[in-house]
Amino acid sequence: MDILTLIIFLPTVGALAMLLLKRDSDAAVRGIALVTSLVTFVVSLPLFFMFDPKKGAYASGLGDLIQFEVQKVWIETFNINYHIGLDGISLILLLLTTFLTPLCIWGSFPAIKQRVKGYYMAFLFLETGMLGVFASVDLILFYVFWEAMLIPMYMMIGVWGGPNRVYAAVKFILYTLVGSLLMLIGILWLYFNGVPGVHTFSLIDLTHLGQIPAGAQLYLFAAFALAFAIKVPMFPFHTWLPDAHVEAPTAGSMILAGILLKMGTYGFIRFCIPLFPDGAHHFAGTIAILAIIGIIYGALVSMMQTDMKKLVAYSSVSHLGFVMLGLFAFNMEGLQGGTIQMINHGLSTGALFFLVGVIYERRHTRLISEYGGLAKVMPKYAVFFLIVSLSSIGLPGLNGFIGEFLVLLGAFKANPVWGVCAASGVIFAAVYLLWMYQRVFFGEITNDANKKLKDLTGSEFAILSILLIFIVWIGVYPNTFLSLTENSVQMVLTRLGG
Repeated sequence: MDILTLIIFLPTVGALAMLLLKRDSDAAVRGIALVTSLVTFVVSLPLFFMFDPKKGAYASGLGDLIQFEVQKVWIETFNINYHIGLDGISLILLLLTTFLTPLCIWGSFPAIKQRVKGYYMAFLFLETGMLGVFASVDLILFYVFWEAMLIPMYMMIGVWGGPNRVYAAVKFILYTLVGSLLMLIGILWLYFNGVPGVHTFSLIDLTHLGQIPAGAQLYLFAAFALAFAIKVPMFPFHTWLPDAHVEAPTAGSMILAGILLKMGTYGFIRFCIPLFPDGAHHFAGTIAILAIIGIIYGALVSMMQTDMKKLVAYSSVSHLGFVMLGLFAFNMEGLQGGTIQMINHGLSTGALFFLVGVIYERRHTRLISEYGGLAKVMPKYAVFFLIVSLSSIGLPGLNGFIGEFLVLLGAFKANPVWGVCAASGVIFAAVYLLWMYQRVFFGEITNDANKKLKDLTGSEFAILSILLIFIVWIGVYPNTFLSLTENSVQMVLTRLGG
């Protein structure tokens, strides 16, 4: 079995192994879930060292960039293939998935006490779906993984979520399905008309041989873009996100922010822009404006939140606006900044959701007004919260800075007005995160319940330390990851005619 297939389906094997356990075997279930996700991460690590970042320089299509490629006939009648492979962009997102999943599973041990087997089975099935999305090179295979991934996430919100979990889960699935159906129509159009004389779902064939009329590109771009804009989510398609985050269990929020939202931004850079360059140019201004609105709107709404988790949720709308602005700046700085910012957001916001979950498990409230003076009783927790908040703000030396700096550089290069407007989001981020930090950690302890709070446990300290290593690594030496994506970004620019 090839290494990429092994990585994708190892979590499914672990989930199916749980079926052999009795219903009350909670410790064994947790062990299998953690070991399976750790083995998946370890098996995925060689991809990083085996990947050749120099392959595909000046490529005009995806086929010149793909490595670890596997292609086998799946449904021969319709030329549907099990076709997987990785370029630099999909590689770093796949590695982010295998890295975050065991941390999410490990971190959820204290919180998940009911229907334990079902929860961890859903989490492992979700990992397979996420990995399949990033590795797929066949459009139908991509669509199958894209849709299959929705089911376990829907269950995690709807079964293990908060008081309004059913409403949040239904809203999540309905929003996503509407966009997906339009994308499916676009996929079918490409099958019949994308490559003259050939019916194919191959993304490689479509980027190398496709001859899509400029008029059709506008409609196809819109169909794909709506599905991805909902997943990001971009303003004004963002309303499902705060509900999903607030109601989801902590690990569900971590993986939703860390990976699932990136599938939307990944869809733009993998499908929308390379396949429909005319459509991308036509809608670039509109998307950039919506991204800037999202940056400012998300930040302003975050300032008004009284619930810490909802504040972090709305901050995602703002931060992902930076990603979208970078992608549609259509220059190397913006695209590279948007790509690395996907990773940065996954690490920083995932860590923020975990930190909010830590205090929620102790006090069972996320209201900012319920806290104050926590730095006195939880000094380790306060230090981690400060560093992660600063990384989310974009402090130089931490991961958020390099992503936002490159995005703003690209935005100024494309349109100075875009850059000026987007830069205000950095200031607003400092306001809402530092103001929250001040109210939660400084001042007098007015609530007696807070005086008895315990600082970080060993496992909580370890999880945050691991995340912090990569937050600092990217901030100090981002070229480790930027070098992997450079040729892929250059291919996108070539497709755009730049």
